[in-house]
Amino acid sequence: MRERASVGIKDVAHEAGVSVGTVSNVLNQPHRVSEPTRRHVQQVIARLGYVRSEYARQLRAGHSRIMALLVLDMGNPFFVDVARGAERAARDAGLGVMVCNSAQNPSEEAEYLSLFAEQRVRGALITPADPSGATLRDFRRHGIPYVLVDRVAGANEDGAGCSVSVDDVSGGALAVRHLVAGGHRSLAFVSGQAHLKQVQDRREGALKALAEAGLPEDLLRELPTERLDVAAGRDAGARLLGLAQRPTAVFCANDLLALGVLQALYAAGVKVPEDISIVGYDDIEFAAAATVPLTSVRQPALTLGAIAAELLLQETGERAADHRHQHVVLRPELVVRGSSRGIG
Repeated sequence: MRERASVGIKDVAHEAGVSVGTVSNVLNQPHRVSEPTRRHVQQVIARLGYVRSEYARQLRAGHSRIMALLVLDMGNPFFVDVARGAERAARDAGLGVMVCNSAQNPSEEAEYLSLFAEQRVRGALITPADPSGATLRDFRRHGIPYVLVDRVAGANEDGAGCSVSVDDVSGGALAVRHLVAGGHRSLAFVSGQAHLKQVQDRREGALKALAEAGLPEDLLRELPTERLDVAAGRDAGARLLGLAQRPTAVFCANDLLALGVLQALYAAGVKVPEDISIVGYDDIEFAAAATVPLTSVRQPALTLGAIAAELLLQETGERAADHRHQHVVLRPELVVRGSSRGIG
């Protein structure tokens, strides 16, 4: 049995008794068509099962209706919320979002950026994994606008585009000020990969808080991890338990690490916060629902994603010529719960 040929715009025009231009206007500029004609053409489209060719439309327009989003880790609820914020803003503008996960791997980041260029996406929202900036420099050659997400534009991205970030130095300082104010003088920092700018900034903020209190940097012992997930947190918790002198408080670079540390301490019979206080970062939904509700530095993830998408829409919209690159920095806040308390 021969397959039925796909229905084209000419078939719709013939069946409806109108021009191809009228059908095109119904699809793309409905305000230019009278309501009775528009309703009639739409009924014919539905009856024939016509689906417009996005590929053909993309060739005419020179770009697609798809916005790309590349994040470090879709297993982290923080980035899920960033994606939700971006998706809402894109949907309101009639665009879709293609979400990709670099898994914190620069080579995977490079592959996805190549895919974005091949697909000629409308623009891209990118949380970089490559500390050198080389993949972004390669991507920039394609002329596709992009916005850095959860990263401040650095020297090697100067003038390349907009950025939306959270002040992670301030966030790290908030966490450690809270612990120092509670009398803690033996601290650990479960940090994640050293090349990630977010980790670097949170460490810088932690050390800044110690300096403000007149305390030496060596009060903060670092426990690096290869990942920023719960399993890496459990491993860090096991190493923490093996220290000859256990710290009285732990600051973790994100909530997933903090939840892993909490699990390791709980399994070993170490009480939180009676024996060790824990502070996380991001304030994901699971933070408040943990066995011991987690004190955390809250990032406005939904707002972060929405602002990034709106900046990209401005740069690629009808008034793109008036667009000026912006670098938006949002403020974090400390949410105190049951996992931290003072000593003495």
